[in-house]
Amino acid sequence: MKSLQNRAPWSWLHSPWALALMAITLLVLDGVFSQALAHGVAEGDKGYIQETSGFLFWPFVYLGAKHMVTGYDHLLFLFGVIFFLYRMKDISIYVTLFAIGHSSTLLLGVLTNVSVSSYLIDAIIGLSVVYKALDNMGAYQRWFGFQPSTKAATVIFGLFHGFGLATKLQDFQLSPDGLIGNLIAFNIGVEAGQLLALGGILILMGFWRRSNSFWKHAYLTNVVLMTLGFLLTGYQLVGLFVM
Repeated sequence: MKSLQNRAPWSWLHSPWALALMAITLLVLDGVFSQALAHGVAEGDKGYIQETSGFLFWPFVYLGAKHMVTGYDHLLFLFGVIFFLYRMKDISIYVTLFAIGHSSTLLLGVLTNVSVSSYLIDAIIGLSVVYKALDNMGAYQRWFGFQPSTKAATVIFGLFHGFGLATKLQDFQLSPDGLIGNLIAFNIGVEAGQLLALGGILILMGFWRRSNSFWKHAYLTNVVLMTLGFLLTGYQLVGLFVM
């Protein structure tokens, strides 16, 4: 990883990429604080989930894909993970590791009915965004003199991301008829949505990486990413202790 230190702190204000990033940040914050956050499920979808019975493959695939595409915390974390990955082989490895963690706890949490406060889980997910942003900025090398395993961190945080969704699904009293099949379909949709979202992110980053502004503003981008992670965490902690 190239060093992100010693960048001009305010030169980013002259970059159209930075202005676009600020606009995206405002949109994300508006969505975060005006909706039920990334793991929330729309009331219409919630009613549909509760009323259905039997194996319904495509509806649950759709619901899973919709969740991932609108999941701010998932996308922010994955954005951080692939920020410095250029080869599709490397990207595939990390996306697969995340999917393994995410899928395991999604299925296990619902099937075993293990429940933890969704606010607490989502706060940890927000911290996963902070962790990856600091990792991209080389903070752990400077602070501790070593680099934690990014692959291990991706799996571990993937487990929390999946468990966060499982805690939401447990509130919907899913019908036991076709439950396993519907959960698998839902998870397939989640992974399909993840690939769709990543495809869009990679296309945009491909253009950005070809410009001279990428290395000028990479550090600031991860500062913004870290800030969003802290905001997500703080929002959930308020919910944990106040609501």
